[in-house]
Amino acid sequence: MSSLWSAVPPCSIAKFISEEPSLSLLQNHCTNMNDLQKIHAHIIKTGLSHHPVAASRLLTFSASSSGDINYAYLLFTTIPFPNLYCWNTIIRGFSQSSTPHFAISLFVHMLYSLVPPHRLTYPSVFKAYAQLGAAHYGAQLHARVLKLGLLKDQFISNTIIHMYANSGLLTQARKVFDALLVLDVVACNSMIMGLAKCGQVDKSRSLFDNMPTKTPITWNSMISGYVRNKRIVEALNLFTQMQKQRIEPSEFTMVSLLSACAQLGALQHGEWVHDYIKRSHFELNVIVLTAIIDMYCKCGSIEKAVEVFEASPTTRGLSCWNSLIIGLAMNGYENEAIEYFSKLESSILKPDRVSFIGVLTACKHLGAIEKARDYFALMINEYEIEPSIKHYTCMVEVLGQSGLLEEAEVLIKGMSIKADFIIWGSLLSSCRKHGNVEIAKRAAQRVCELNPRDASGYLLMSNVQAASSQFEEAMEHRILMKERLAEKEPGCSSIELYGEVHEFLAGGRAHPKAREIYSLLNDSGFALLD
Repeated sequence: MSSLWSAVPPCSIAKFISEEPSLSLLQNHCTNMNDLQKIHAHIIKTGLSHHPVAASRLLTFSASSSGDINYAYLLFTTIPFPNLYCWNTIIRGFSQSSTPHFAISLFVHMLYSLVPPHRLTYPSVFKAYAQLGAAHYGAQLHARVLKLGLLKDQFISNTIIHMYANSGLLTQARKVFDALLVLDVVACNSMIMGLAKCGQVDKSRSLFDNMPTKTPITWNSMISGYVRNKRIVEALNLFTQMQKQRIEPSEFTMVSLLSACAQLGALQHGEWVHDYIKRSHFELNVIVLTAIIDMYCKCGSIEKAVEVFEASPTTRGLSCWNSLIIGLAMNGYENEAIEYFSKLESSILKPDRVSFIGVLTACKHLGAIEKARDYFALMINEYEIEPSIKHYTCMVEVLGQSGLLEEAEVLIKGMSIKADFIIWGSLLSSCRKHGNVEIAKRAAQRVCELNPRDASGYLLMSNVQAASSQFEEAMEHRILMKERLAEKEPGCSSIELYGEVHEFLAGGRAHPKAREIYSLLNDSGFALLD
């Protein structure tokens, strides 16, 4: 530690805190940033703001999950000679924030300061690299730790494994994992999550089954792994085992299960999870409420989504509003989506970029050009939201389906951000609908340049030309597609029947009852091959 701490003996620190009212309040009664700012103002007035004890107490709370990391950084910059504790606190705070790259920047500054990093400093920096998915840069820090002989520290090793596993570098993660002298449950959890994230969910389950000790995080990680890989039945079965062993599920468990049901449109499973939440008197916070609304919307049960939303007026946050607005827009309730967007504007919350994607989607499905233009202008001018590629794509689709292809093309070319193949593909699709060959050629060229191995651009352009009797040109595009080995991803759909989810690929034969299904379709008059 720095000389600032050594100048204050431990007994003096305790006496100082007990005798100074503002610090006693900070330690025992400060629960939010409003409290902290009042105490901070008092500390400044009494001239204690540069005292190491006062500075560290203020920094500790403001850098915590209950505080404000930006306020913490401002406090940190006012400390003339921050000690090791202050450096570790601010780096740890940023590593757990939405801006983890600042933790890495501060660590670099620390290397050039008078205070060298301590073994407790490194885990926070590795966590920051993990959150960023930047293990290739974190490998340099791994090398530094190795040279310093700190790799035997279990805490450091665990965060290195987490960094590699979270970034998909399983070989490197496994090397560190296999070198552990003691098999640690935290390291096992990181490997389970990393394997599942990379699609190796069976290896993840094997590691899970062989663990001598499991924590609730272990169970949640395995359930999340199944969800990520769309193996909903196994996720629910594991949840049942979790209940039998009387492991208390967390908010994370519930959200994972609801997300799985939403992805697969498994309404019956989703209703069961919702009923479990109600029976267990689970805390219905914003995250869980949003997951429930999202599940019902994606499963097509809009009435239930609205019912859940309306029944929770004090809990719903902006994410709940956004899920409902988008859900209504995607399920044919466009006018209701616009109505709820208006209610959101009248509430204490403000629409964000996701809210505008929802209302623009509703306008697209309605073909409401003027409304879409008004909302797009409102987003930019009143709410000062910079349009993203998704907002522009919505506008191009609104204009394109109404035949305003020139205006749509001008909008794309005037964008402040780089156009991707999706937005050009939207324009190309509209050109096919309206038979505009000239704009279609320019759009197809951009689609093929931006994503040359995707077949959609070639196929759409070929169809436009064939519809305009330009058969030779259409054939040329088909030949070009084969020469460039472009592939079209097969269509995929799923249906839930008697609690079981069935998935189908276009032209696929993998389903165990494929022969019976094709036979039934043939008997129904569909000309299908055996």
